[in-house]
Amino acid sequence: MRPDPAQRGRLEQIRASLADRITEARREGWTGEAEGLKISLQAAGSKLVQMQEIAARRALIDLGMPARGPAVSRTVTTAATLAGDDQ
Repeated sequence: MRPDPAQRGRLEQIRASLADRITEARREGWTGEAEGLKISLQAAGSKLVQMQEIAARRALIDLGMPARGPAVSRTVTTAATLAGDDQ
C-alpha cells in the first residue's frame, strides 16, 4: 500500500511519538517493548521516504494545461467567388 503524501504531518507525529515511547521503554527496562517500537519507528521512516519519492514523481509528471497559440483564421476562395457569382 502506498502512503499518501498528504498524511506526511500525521506520520511525522507518529514517528516522534514512537521515539518518545522507545525512550520511556528503555528507561523502564522494557527491552522487548523497546525493540518492537524500534521496528515500528523504522517502518515509519521508510514510509516517509516513500512519501518523498511519490511527491517528487508527481511534481515531475504534472503536465499542466496545454498553451494555446494565437487564433488562426483562413479564407477559402472558390472559383465562384473569383468569377463574381454570388449564390
